[in-house]
Amino acid sequence: MISLGGIGTQVAVKLFDATRDKQLDLAANDALNARQIEAFKERIGDIKSAKEFVADTEVYTFVMRAFDLEDQIFGKAMIRKTLESNSDESSALVNRLSNPKIKDMYDTLGFAPGGGRSFNFNRTGWQDEMIDRFKERVVLNSAGEDNEGARIALEFKSKASEINTWLDVLKDEDLGSFMRRALGVPDEAIAVDLDRQIALFEQKFDIEKLKDPAEVDKLVSRFSAIYDAVEGVSSSSSTVLSLMQGAVSIGQGSTFTAITIDIPTITGGYSASSAYR
Repeated sequence: MISLGGIGTQVAVKLFDATRDKQLDLAANDALNARQIEAFKERIGDIKSAKEFVADTEVYTFVMRAFDLEDQIFGKAMIRKTLESNSDESSALVNRLSNPKIKDMYDTLGFAPGGGRSFNFNRTGWQDEMIDRFKERVVLNSAGEDNEGARIALEFKSKASEINTWLDVLKDEDLGSFMRRALGVPDEAIAVDLDRQIALFEQKFDIEKLKDPAEVDKLVSRFSAIYDAVEGVSSSSSTVLSLMQGAVSIGQGSTFTAITIDIPTITGGYSASSAYR
């Protein structure tokens, strides 16, 4: 996959967007990923409980990677107990965990209370959505390995359409980091109680605007300009040109095919100092 290291945040985001479909194909064709995708398609419909789910290592690993929980894969006992809990009970384990990714997985898998069978698993449309989610997560994680600013911006773009409240933002580490930087809110605001944080953000931005892709792009541009100024990120035009020419079909003997994308100069009229005034 294409490395985003050594280039500015906004350019990296545009490069990712321009090559996204190709990178998804590459992710699906990777030997390990392809094996996990095939195992998921073949066996997910036969899984009848949370116990059987965690016992199938390939299917379990596929799902955990799809929800960006790869670092939690070895916690099978905890994951099983979470999936067997009843979210209708305030004391349920799934309601006591602070990681929103686990709650997202719980809701999406849809096991019956007690970890009984999920009616989602035999639905072809649901399976396809899970495979798309897996490929997207693999590509996003790979893209962000060498460019922290791009990683945060791409996480925001991938989740923006699902944000409905400021609580959705503040409970997610990456979304909170993105919005604080984009809106000029210092990181020290984390220490303030949640209601005051929400009130502060409400004064700065109407969250309903996130339903408009143009507004999302404006925020990404603003975040990128501020992030790069504060972090001292820069990239030469020759580096960018090289990446554009190498944004390609990669792998297994294939040749490089140059592409052309229009990336305007990213200034946006922002500076690190003006953002925090």
